[in-house]
Amino acid sequence: MRARNVLAFGASFVLATAVLAQGSGEAKAKSAPKMGASGPVVLPASDLKWTNLGPTGAPGVKITDLWGDHAKGAFGAFIKLPAGSEAPLHTHTNAMKLAIVSGTYIQAPEGKPEFRLGPGSYLMQPGGNYRHTTSCDKASECVFFVESKQPEQILRCAQDDREGKRKDDTKARRAQDDKETRSFFIEPRHR
Repeated sequence: MRARNVLAFGASFVLATAVLAQGSGEAKAKSAPKMGASGPVVLPASDLKWTNLGPTGAPGVKITDLWGDHAKGAFGAFIKLPAGSEAPLHTHTNAMKLAIVSGTYIQAPEGKPEFRLGPGSYLMQPGGNYRHTTSCDKASECVFFVESKQPEQILRCAQDDREGKRKDDTKARRAQDDKETRSFFIEPRHR
């Protein structure tokens, strides 16, 4: 009986502390410590800074880095794809881990059937030669968490490469592929 009383008192104390701290925690959230601090890093959804993924190549696609910088090194971020958006056949330079937060994320590996991932789903997407298309179901936008140990770069597969006719890998050709990468995402289709 005594052990149960001690347990009940402890649970009540923890609950009361959590309730009292909740109000002050909201005030502290705006001045949350940055990475490397000894305390937690708190980022309420209302404080996230969403930016365009690519200024010219991904219409409507948004990203917010939670830690690191997706263009410079290791990072963790949320990405939003507009409902109905589609990305043509492409690869990524580095492996990425994805966790779907909302919407239905659709991926089709080259030559294989597509798969659909809903909220709570996980995908470890290899970098390098893993060629695939990506889209978001037209019912609602897709939001997913992505993490990588390296900066993100998307490489669109050129048309002659998709047809198996690519004969060279010159610097000029890679520059052309990079230019095509900037005009990457296809505007959402309303079917």
